[in-house]
Amino acid sequence: MPRSVNSVASRARRKKVLKLAKGYFGRRKNVWTVAKNAVEKALLYAYRDRRNKKRNFRALWITRINAGVRLHGMSYSQFMGALKKNQIELNRKVLADLAMNQPEAFKALVEKVK
Repeated sequence: MPRSVNSVASRARRKKVLKLAKGYFGRRKNVWTVAKNAVEKALLYAYRDRRNKKRNFRALWITRINAGVRLHGMSYSQFMGALKKNQIELNRKVLADLAMNQPEAFKALVEKVK
């Protein structure tokens, strides 16, 4: 009995990977073994960096809030502690946006928690 090889599925699998490698430089885009490794590595980076992106944005928001609060004579940690004490539940994304784009509203918020 001859060996059964599912060449349709194999070809589809290769096509899928080569499609993901579209736009890569040199042999990475059209040689199966090189493209497979390149795509695998790229997917690992994508997975890792989706998580890092959240960290980076949180750090950016904290930096912006800190800069905004320091103009009014407080530190970031004092400000966040005062917000919690006054039961004002605004997340860092919103606070950073206020500090950047609406300084009057942010100043009012700082004055309220002082």
